[in-house]
Amino acid sequence: MLFEDTIAAISTPVGIGGIGIIRVSGNDAVSIVDKIFRAANKKSLADVDSHTINYGHIVNKDGKVLDEVLVMLMKGPRTFTREDVVEINCHGGPVPLNAVLMEVISVGARIADSGEFTKRAFLNGRIDLAQVEAIMDVIEAKTELSLSQAIGQLEGNLSKSIKEYQDLLIQIIARIEVSIDYPEYDQDEPITEEFDQELEELLTKLQRLLKTADTGKMIREGVKTAIVGRPNVGKSSLLNALLEENKAIVTDIPGTTRDVVEAYLNVDGIPFQLLDTAGIRETDDVVERIGVEKSKTSIEEADLVLMLVDSNAGLLEKDLEILEQIKDKRVIYVLNKIDLDNNITEEMFKEHFSNGTVARISAKEQSGLNELRTEMKNFVIKGNTSISNEATISNQRQKQALINAIKSLEKVLDAIACGLPEDCLAIDLHDAYGHLGMIVGESLKEEIIDQLFSRFCLGK
Repeated sequence: MLFEDTIAAISTPVGIGGIGIIRVSGNDAVSIVDKIFRAANKKSLADVDSHTINYGHIVNKDGKVLDEVLVMLMKGPRTFTREDVVEINCHGGPVPLNAVLMEVISVGARIADSGEFTKRAFLNGRIDLAQVEAIMDVIEAKTELSLSQAIGQLEGNLSKSIKEYQDLLIQIIARIEVSIDYPEYDQDEPITEEFDQELEELLTKLQRLLKTADTGKMIREGVKTAIVGRPNVGKSSLLNALLEENKAIVTDIPGTTRDVVEAYLNVDGIPFQLLDTAGIRETDDVVERIGVEKSKTSIEEADLVLMLVDSNAGLLEKDLEILEQIKDKRVIYVLNKIDLDNNITEEMFKEHFSNGTVARISAKEQSGLNELRTEMKNFVIKGNTSISNEATISNQRQKQALINAIKSLEKVLDAIACGLPEDCLAIDLHDAYGHLGMIVGESLKEEIIDQLFSRFCLGK
C-alpha cells in the first residue's frame, strides 16, 4: 500500500531533555527536509547514502537558524514504515522542537495522526497486528517479565505459530477441495482419515495456546488485586508492608481509608495492581459509604482478592459477611497479626475458607510477607516454576479470535465423526483459518484498525 502524503510528528516525550526527535515518513520525506536542512558538508540529503547521520542546521524560509541538528536518513523499504524516513535530532526543549516541526509542516508535510507511523508499518506489510499490539506492550511494560513477553511477541513468536497453524489448514483444505473437484480420483478409504489425526493435534495446540491467555493478560496489564476486610484489620498496613513504603495512611481509627488506594507491586517480574479498599461495613458517614461502594466494585473487577482477617480477634460476623461477597472470586486468605495470640484454628479456617489458599503474616512485624508474595505469584503461574517465553495470547481480542478458531475446528472433528461429506468440512476449516488470521490482522475492518491505533501517541 502506498500513501501519497508525508507525515511528521515529535516522537520523544513532551518536556525538557538532552535530545528531541522529529520523525518524518513518506515519499517526499527526503525532499521536504532537504528544503530546511543545511548540512555542514554542503551536501543535499538526496545525494547522501541511506542509513547515515548528517550534521547541520535547520533554517526557516528567511535563512534563520532554528537549531543545530543531526539528521538521520533512511530510505525505504529498509525502514520501520517501509517508506523514506528522516529523523531530525534536535535539542530536547519544547521550543526548538516545535519550531522545527512547524517548519517541516510549512514545507509540505502534515501532522501525523495517533499511531500513524505504526499503522503505515502494518498496512505496508512491515509487521502484523500481533506485533503492532506488542509495540504498545513494550512501551507500557511494567516489569522485566512483561517486557520480555512483549519483546517475544514483537519478534514474532505468536505470529510464527499462527502462520504454522494456518499452513496446516491450507494443506488440508487443498486436499479436500481436490477431492471434491476430481471425484474420479477418490480412494477406497475416506479422505478424512488422512488428516483427522493432524486436526486433533492442531486442536490440542490451540487449546494449549488458549491457556496462556489469562496469564499473558495479567503479565501485560498487571494482576488486579483487591485487599479487602473489615475496618481496622490492617489492610493499609499490609499494602505498605508489601510495597516497603508508606503509601497509605495507617491509624487505629476504623474507617481511615475512605477511597481506593492503588499501587503497583513487582513480584519476580509479575506486576500486581494492589487496591487498598475501604473497610466494608454499614456506616452513616456519606464519604465513607462512597468508599465502601468503591470497595465492592473493586472486588467485582479484581483478578485476585486478598481477604485480610485478624487472627487475634478471630472470625467475626463482619468477616463472614465479606466472605459471602467474595465466595466466587480467586482468594488468598491472609491471617494478620500472627505476632499476637492466634484465635483461628485450621479447622475453623477450612470450614469457612474452602475455596482459597492461606497465608499467615504480621504486617507490623514484617513477617510472612515473602510467603504471601509466593502465593500471589503462584496464582498467576499456577504452580509452574517459570513462565514460558514462547507464543502467548496477551489480550481479549486475540483470545476471542482463538476461541472462535477452536470452535470451528471442533465442528470439523464432529462432522468427521458423523461421516458428513467433505464439502461440509471445508466451510468450517475456512472459518478456522480466518479466525486465526484475525489474530495477526488479516481481514480486519477499518474501524477496528483505527481503534487499535488510537492507543498510540502521535510520534509512534
